[in-house]
Amino acid sequence: MTESNDTILTKLPARLKAARQAQGLSLDAVAKLSGVSRSMVSQIERSESSPTIATLWNLTRALQVDFAGLLDEGIINKDIEVLRADDVPNIRAEASGLNILILSPPEDAGKTEIYELRFTDAGVLDSQPHTSGTKEHLTVISGSLYVTSGEHTKHLQAGDTARYSADVAHRIEASGPASAFLIVSANGSGNL
Repeated sequence: MTESNDTILTKLPARLKAARQAQGLSLDAVAKLSGVSRSMVSQIERSESSPTIATLWNLTRALQVDFAGLLDEGIINKDIEVLRADDVPNIRAEASGLNILILSPPEDAGKTEIYELRFTDAGVLDSQPHTSGTKEHLTVISGSLYVTSGEHTKHLQAGDTARYSADVAHRIEASGPASAFLIVSANGSGNL
């Protein structure tokens, strides 16, 4: 690294916050993904607390950034980036019978986002309208799903793909165990 330790420590809070905001994640979401308390994440972002190496590691894994990418500017990585299955950030919504794996890189948040959805019996993903012009593309890998966008509902089987407006209230509901890939494409900027 070319920056001094003092410079790195000065820039770290802003870079962590920028990485979180680039993904459109709230402090609560980062806390859930990282296991670091919401108050600690907030204190780190406001330069009121310096993270331990373990805390920084948990935050970088949750935000899908590496130490070098967080601390160094202008480094271009020409290697193949691999995110191992155990390191894929996920949101478990036990009450909703759903596990959401975040497959897209943080810098794509608010533009094109890719998720793997794993439903248990009667799992549901209810979503409020995203930004104007947002579309979702859902491909069922296994099982079957019901997709509702606004007033319209369709039943999908394994191998089917649905494309629909996501700038209205929408819902994906499993009739049993199911898995699917979801691509969210925003038309314009802003968080989804």
